[in-house]
Amino acid sequence: MNAPPERKQAPYSLVHPTAIINPEAEVHRDVDIGPYVVIGPRVTISKGVTLGSHVVVGKDTTIGEDCNIFTGAVIGGDPQDLKYEGENSHLYIGSGTTIREYATLNRGTAASGETRVGSGCLIMAYAHVAHDCILGDNVVISNAVNMGGHVDIKDGAIIGGLTAIHQFVKIGRYSFCGGASRVTQDIPPFVRVAGNPVKLYGLNTVGLARRKIPDSVVGSLRKAYQDLFQSEMNIGQALDKIELGDLTSEVEELVEFIRSSKRGVVT
Repeated sequence: MNAPPERKQAPYSLVHPTAIINPEAEVHRDVDIGPYVVIGPRVTISKGVTLGSHVVVGKDTTIGEDCNIFTGAVIGGDPQDLKYEGENSHLYIGSGTTIREYATLNRGTAASGETRVGSGCLIMAYAHVAHDCILGDNVVISNAVNMGGHVDIKDGAIIGGLTAIHQFVKIGRYSFCGGASRVTQDIPPFVRVAGNPVKLYGLNTVGLARRKIPDSVVGSLRKAYQDLFQSEMNIGQALDKIELGDLTSEVEELVEFIRSSKRGVVT
């Protein structure tokens, strides 16, 4: 029987003696790993990562620099998908992301091969990021948000607590979804939604201001929003009208998002 391979990084700076690290894992020396942490095979943990007590990093997971993962989170677990047959898949977590207590993030399936969380994200306690989901940078997922597989959330979106997101839903950039919502259709970029079923409540003006989007751009988005959702035109007619004008890149993004939606957009 062959001896297991030696660990590729040692000694570590702050690793509790009760932590269990698989010999196939690659762990940077500059890390802080708490009591009873379990790190599985083919896991890569980068510089400056902190893992709180009882964190489990299953396998085939890459954690970027300066991530902070709190007590009891389970990262890189098998997909909760009956079609999963043990195929190789991965979970990628970008740098500077925070994952709070008891959140769960699953690896991908054969459909895409990966689940991916961007940089600078905040995933709060008890949230679930399912298989094949893609989260952009600076996304905020509040407490107990649960998403089905293949959800795509663009940069800077904020999802309120206790929200359920249906499989294959897409959520646009800089949008805001209020808490306890049920999301079964795509959420366009730059808007506010809430409810069960979820409904539109105007532009996300607060979020746009925080990101220093110029007033002229907000004005263009407001006019497009009015044509799309507050006029007597149907969505197709409104899109045709908007495309005849001089579009900002943000309005182009809004139009393209709606044009490409497969589930239909929230109205």
